[in-house]
Amino acid sequence: MTIKWVKVDPLVMNGEPFLYGSRLTVRQLLELRRSGKRTVEILTDHPELRTLGIAKAYVYASAHPARYGDFLDADGNLLGPGLTVAEAADLTSDVQLPGIVTTEPAPA
Repeated sequence: MTIKWVKVDPLVMNGEPFLYGSRLTVRQLLELRRSGKRTVEILTDHPELRTLGIAKAYVYASAHPARYGDFLDADGNLLGPGLTVAEAADLTSDVQLPGIVTTEPAPA
């Protein structure tokens, strides 16, 4: 079975795209990222999520700039920390994109 990590259902969350297996919308996830939350912190606060699901939500948001323009910088990259290279190492190549995976060092 293939999981569709970002779901859109007009009867769930008022039609706002959300992450599979959670009640967290893509917009809420982007707000967490923009506020500086790193993937490990998001996973700690939302253990129902998976790293691949978070990455797929970031890809979804990047592909829908009209809907998520408030979360994009002038170059079209998502604001805030993305997945680290180490976090993305085991993920599929379709999510290992600039703006999704960042080379920023983790805080000490």
